[in-house]
Amino acid sequence: MDFFFSENMEDLGRPDLRNCCLHMLCTTGEGSLVYYDRCFHFRTGDLLVLPKPEGVSNLALIPGSAGELFAADYKFLQNQLPANNYSIGGSISLYGNPVISLSHAQAEVFLADIHRLRDRLINDDHPFYRELMGSLCLTMMYDIFSFHRERDGDVSSTDRAGYIVSELMRLLSEGNSRTERTVDWYARRLNVSGKYLSSTVKRLTGGSVMSYIDRHTVPILKEYLDNPRYSLTQIADRMNFASLSYFSRYCKKHLGVTPSQYRSSLQPLG
Repeated sequence: MDFFFSENMEDLGRPDLRNCCLHMLCTTGEGSLVYYDRCFHFRTGDLLVLPKPEGVSNLALIPGSAGELFAADYKFLQNQLPANNYSIGGSISLYGNPVISLSHAQAEVFLADIHRLRDRLINDDHPFYRELMGSLCLTMMYDIFSFHRERDGDVSSTDRAGYIVSELMRLLSEGNSRTERTVDWYARRLNVSGKYLSSTVKRLTGGSVMSYIDRHTVPILKEYLDNPRYSLTQIADRMNFASLSYFSRYCKKHLGVTPSQYRSSLQPLG
């Protein structure tokens, strides 16, 4: 399921939402849940952001409680975010505490965001449906970042695991994924094993090391493809792909089209 809206907070436990990121605002009443073995209480005006809902259990609501929930495919949301570090630090912090207490004005902003998404759910025949939903999801996520920043300020982490994740993001933000796209390369730079790096990133952010490598690589790839000065062979060489065929498969996987098809789409119609 790519997108889901509900006014029933008990839908939080739906098994078909396990691959989604859930965003739920409690509008009336209160309740509690267990998230990865820790109990959290929420009340009217609290927003819950749950990147990995399979960790939710023991949802309990007092009678009369109400709320609204929007869920979107986790990988889809990850692909909407720009390659910056705030979303990574925010993910680490939200795993520690997924509850954000909103002011009345902030709650109204969030509800407006998800109502725009709700109203567009039925337009799945729109030729640019996923792009449209992605744009609306991005607006919602940036608003949530703003709420979260007011709660936590800077989201840098000082413990070892948080430091490793932050250093990985620093290496990626420096553009190393232009030529280096293996977990082991980054693990060696951070003086840890590939297994430790993978498990730490997964535990703190819910995403894989490769997903973050790809998120930083795709904008670089597009920049090269958008520049007619470079042939496809030159791009493959500059980005350290083992072969032109592997380069083509990578583009097909992450852009949905081959390099030649992408280039053709840039040509003006006439």
